[in-house]
Amino acid sequence: MVDITARQPKYKDLDLDFIAHPTTKDVVKKSGDEAIKRSVRNLILTNFYDRPFRHYIGSNVQKLLFENMSNLTANFIKDAIVEVISNYEPRVQLNNVVVEVNYDNNGYSVILQYIILNTSLPITTAVFLERIR
Repeated sequence: MVDITARQPKYKDLDLDFIAHPTTKDVVKKSGDEAIKRSVRNLILTNFYDRPFRHYIGSNVQKLLFENMSNLTANFIKDAIVEVISNYEPRVQLNNVVVEVNYDNNGYSVILQYIILNTSLPITTAVFLERIR
């Protein structure tokens, strides 16, 4: 008899740093938890209209980084992150999002806590958001 609950889906994605594999000289792949972490990070950093033919996918957090630094803006960033992950990343269950204002480094520290579906281990991802332009 086959145990269906023991199967773990294999998630694979390209490494967007485009680092060449040392022996095959091909683009390195991310797999498993690392692929989902990369997907969550990409969703947070994607603006509306960045993806052709899917202009509605994104969080527009980059736009909020140019507002005055305050706890209110941090709350808006948190709401945008929760909305984009809950709508466009069905592989994770979001537990907690903490956005803190970092006045010294002129940005926001974001800590995401989520569980990948069909696993029981919580994953914590930290992202630092700052203005680029």
